[in-house]
Amino acid sequence: MIKTRLRDFIITKDDWIFAVADYFHPDGIRSTFRYVPHENGERELDGVRYKKYDFDVAFDFMRKNRPEWVEDVHVVPENEVKHLLHPTDCISQLVENNYRVAAIVGVLKDAGIQLSRMGVTGSLLPGLQNETSDIDFVVYGNDWFTARDAIAAAKINSKAGSIEDIDDAMWQRIYKKRIPEISFDEFILHEKRKGNRGMVDGTYFDLLFVRDWDQIKEPMKHGKDVGTMKIEATVTNADFAFDSPSIYKVDHEEIDHVLSYTHTYAGQALVGEIIEAQGVVEQVGDIKRLVVGTSREPKGEWIRSLTLLEKSESI
Repeated sequence: MIKTRLRDFIITKDDWIFAVADYFHPDGIRSTFRYVPHENGERELDGVRYKKYDFDVAFDFMRKNRPEWVEDVHVVPENEVKHLLHPTDCISQLVENNYRVAAIVGVLKDAGIQLSRMGVTGSLLPGLQNETSDIDFVVYGNDWFTARDAIAAAKINSKAGSIEDIDDAMWQRIYKKRIPEISFDEFILHEKRKGNRGMVDGTYFDLLFVRDWDQIKEPMKHGKDVGTMKIEATVTNADFAFDSPSIYKVDHEEIDHVLSYTHTYAGQALVGEIIEAQGVVEQVGDIKRLVVGTSREPKGEWIRSLTLLEKSESI
């Protein structure tokens, strides 16, 4: 049995490249299709050109070429996997030949985080990055929070060529890419508090949370859609608010917890804050949960911290 977790990559026997999308894989590796060999591909690896497919195009490709692998994600049979790539695999090499990655690593090592707790995913992991590629930087378990605080401190003490805060143009780019159901001002208010995004010499990076092995307990059970709902509730646990999906335990008369499958609402609220959330209600056994991000660009679904918004208005 292949042991893999969120943000690993797999390469199939067809040299198709997938990003692992879950911690549990009961019937195959739950993943999303990312790169395919293509003679006109804009990226290259070991002399082979690759084309990157965005979410919707990837599903179209898979429905045409491997319909039996298509569920809510792409489920790759283990016997089709040729290589498994971990985010930690290439970090040492990148420190040597990518000064932007080295800058992030340097800040985190100074904060006491071991190199073995860091990695990269996205295009950097298989070596398919280009000059416009962002840095999807992974930190494992509770070290992620130490890393986030270290990055925030580095921004304040920024020197030329080191960790910098995101400029206005990049915030606009991120907002337009996400297309959230909240205003730009609300988006910025929430995002700047999270502290997990930054820039190095003009290149955008994101700190991504991945669970430690001992934090992976049991698979998330499938639920049955029973309608939509907008709630206001107090967050009682946000340990996995930066995970994928993000999880917010809430105090509410009907809803047990809120899930977000869109990165836009990761880390959106803190424990003790009142949130407003709208999404799809799922019945899971005896409990109900509210799911935000039921599509790639969810319409009519959001999470906002009413506590944060109220504080900002009073300043």
